[in-house]
Amino acid sequence: MTLLEATVARIPEPDLCAAREVRSRLDEKTKPPGSLGRLEELACALAAIRGTPDLDPPLKAIVVMAGDHGVAAEGVSAFPQAVTAQMVLNFARSGAAINVLSRQVGARVVVVDMGVSSPIPEDPAIRSMRVRAGTNNITLGPAMSRDEAIRALEAGISVAEELISSGVGLLGLGEMGIANSTSASALAAAFTGASPEEVTGRGTGIDDSQLRHKVDIVRRALEVNPPDPVDPLATLAGLGGLEIAGLAGVALCSAACRIPVLLDGFIATAAALAAARIAPRAAHAFIASHLSVEVGHRCLLDALGKTPLLALDLRLGEGSGAALAMHLVDASIHILREMATFASAGVSGA
Repeated sequence: MTLLEATVARIPEPDLCAAREVRSRLDEKTKPPGSLGRLEELACALAAIRGTPDLDPPLKAIVVMAGDHGVAAEGVSAFPQAVTAQMVLNFARSGAAINVLSRQVGARVVVVDMGVSSPIPEDPAIRSMRVRAGTNNITLGPAMSRDEAIRALEAGISVAEELISSGVGLLGLGEMGIANSTSASALAAAFTGASPEEVTGRGTGIDDSQLRHKVDIVRRALEVNPPDPVDPLATLAGLGGLEIAGLAGVALCSAACRIPVLLDGFIATAAALAAARIAPRAAHAFIASHLSVEVGHRCLLDALGKTPLLALDLRLGEGSGAALAMHLVDASIHILREMATFASAGVSGA
């Protein structure tokens, strides 16, 4: 059995008994039942994922995976492909938005090179798990081979296993890769049946003419790599990215280990949907951090059955929304652990 197969096989069902126990405990707190809304729902979801009602504030990490995309040659991004490598170095030097936001919540940022085209200088802050130097152009053929997709998935599994073994109890998904919103749009259309127009947005900030071109590129990619509804791995290999496949592996391993996964925006959620198509039981471990302004994000969240915690008009990626939502995870756990009950506080109930 391969690492991927073994990981999928051990993904558990959600623990609904633990969730019900948390609901009961929250109803005993000094407040009207349900009055903390989504915070209470979040605590119940965390219990179902973790398999226990006794929740502790977790050690946190954001996994930021980077990879380049051959489809960048079609002019679908406002930025040149060299920016991928440059931003990876920026992450390593703690200069990006995700570094700032992660520091605020005490989360470790783990930067992983899954397949950046440009050589990146060796740096202890950059984990090299390179499968190849970028993907192929998806308008001309598959992004990668099936074997390369499996290697990327298993690289993500290995990264997650290492972090979880070190005590990390909450993982966020982040990414970097010029043109990766084009691959994510193609995956979104393939996995949901939506049209290219419904799932293709402006990415890094392209104008109307460039958007029409990008939609056409997504349509061409789907024609060249027609999705197979019974073989999600083939769809991921045909249309995805190395960093997208790697994040799907992180998500699968987290679900197998009962570790909650905070999804970021459009690209990270495309990775999560790929993981859920490969292993449907994994989806219960995913928490949607926010709703991106990317037009296809809502479609992906609907396919996963997820309601986002935040709506801040973010469209950066990097794991930025996941980092912000970590504050809410902590808040929901502290409410459960620290808030007085009617009995302990001597307060009359309804």
